[in-house]
Amino acid sequence: MSFVTGRPFPESDERVLEVGGQTVWKVHLNTGQSALVQSPVTILEVSRTFEKIANASGSGSRQRKEMLMNTLLSRLPRSDADYLMRIVFGEMRVGAVEGVVLDAIAEATSINPEQVRRANMLLGSLPNVAERALTKGRGAIEGVGLILFVPIKPMLAEMADGVRDVLKEHRGISAFEFKYDGARVQIHRKADQIKIFSRRLTDVTASIPDIVSLARERIRGSEYLLEGEIAAIGRGGKPLPFQDLMRRFRRIHEIDAMVRSIPLRLFLFDVIYLDGNLLIDVPYEKRWEVLRGLTDSDLLATRIVTRDAGEAEKLLQASLQAGHEGLMAKDLKSTYTPGVRGKKWFKVKSAETLDVVIVAADWGSGRRKGWLSNYHLAVRDDMSGEFLVVGKTFKGLTDQEFTEITPKLLELKTKETDYTIYVKPSIVVEVAFNEIQHSPHYKSGFALRFARITRFREDRRPEDADTLQRLSDLYQGQFRFKSPADF
Repeated sequence: MSFVTGRPFPESDERVLEVGGQTVWKVHLNTGQSALVQSPVTILEVSRTFEKIANASGSGSRQRKEMLMNTLLSRLPRSDADYLMRIVFGEMRVGAVEGVVLDAIAEATSINPEQVRRANMLLGSLPNVAERALTKGRGAIEGVGLILFVPIKPMLAEMADGVRDVLKEHRGISAFEFKYDGARVQIHRKADQIKIFSRRLTDVTASIPDIVSLARERIRGSEYLLEGEIAAIGRGGKPLPFQDLMRRFRRIHEIDAMVRSIPLRLFLFDVIYLDGNLLIDVPYEKRWEVLRGLTDSDLLATRIVTRDAGEAEKLLQASLQAGHEGLMAKDLKSTYTPGVRGKKWFKVKSAETLDVVIVAADWGSGRRKGWLSNYHLAVRDDMSGEFLVVGKTFKGLTDQEFTEITPKLLELKTKETDYTIYVKPSIVVEVAFNEIQHSPHYKSGFALRFARITRFREDRRPEDADTLQRLSDLYQGQFRFKSPADF
């Protein structure tokens, strides 16, 4: 089922293949010769091979991974190998997006589509949902609840033009809280066991023992799932750059030294589960009251509830001056909808940005010679799952960042020309821009004017990138105060 949506593993599965794009691509070009004399390759065999590749570790693991992949590819006809390559490198162009697969499961089993979607949000695994629906029926889907230590998809927010638009959408009153320049996490606890998962559903517990200790000592309760933001704090209480925070999340050695050099702060903003009770259907204002009873105010997000746009603007400026990104605005009556983006929650920022994916890069010239330094930026088509280019940029990065990203991109290479390296859509970056323009040159139909990279979003999956549909909405929104050009 994961293969249909273009993934080697379910979204909640932390395993990765980590096979070299260049080596595998060369093997792919020579596939098809031996496939006629060997037994057909089954889907189950592909799945088991992927598991072996993901589990390979230690000395010589890279060679073992590539040998397993090469052996598999060599047994496939060219057309089958092409689809396999697209799954491996996240470039499935004709696969079914997750929503289509969920609708198909509902149709095949006569189960309410909303129940199927809810089960997927809580389980984070299409194969698991399909197996339950097809073998156990409606009861197994309707009875799905939260399972501690299985991360759920986080609720998502729309971008708002300003606090006045939020108040209008939220019937004149909203809760505004700091949007911290940090990383979103889920904290799961049952008795003495605590695990912390990132926004990408990755287990980061071992890398942040200080936050684990904080949860154990200062959050009251023995069984819960809480959501919060972790920020790296420097001098004067200001947040450190996001890249420093990601160093903490990736650290697996000398963690004690890193704890001392990059201190973290936790800001809680929601409670999803408490003492056997799933709270996603409880209104946000009541969930906040429950959260307040679990810890002290210094561990809670800075927050106000107001009808006054001026008060909200003051909080926005306070957040920006504190070094954070802006505000989150939440409908007091909203339930928690895992994995769903909607108008119950809004992001309010001072400048427009997009999360886009690097799908290719050009070799630099002059001072940038030897670096991959002109990046092809893409948004995701929410209907097809395809990544569509919306512009290129080399602006925003330091020399050190150019140096660091070049080998990462080469490792993700799927094909190349004399000047351009095409890569697996994997690296997400936040870009600022001046304007969205209509473009006949890009398949997306749009181009970002004066795009510049503001940071790497290592907490984002490619699937979390902004969509073509959102870009289209932003484009149309530009004409509230001016007329669009005629094309």
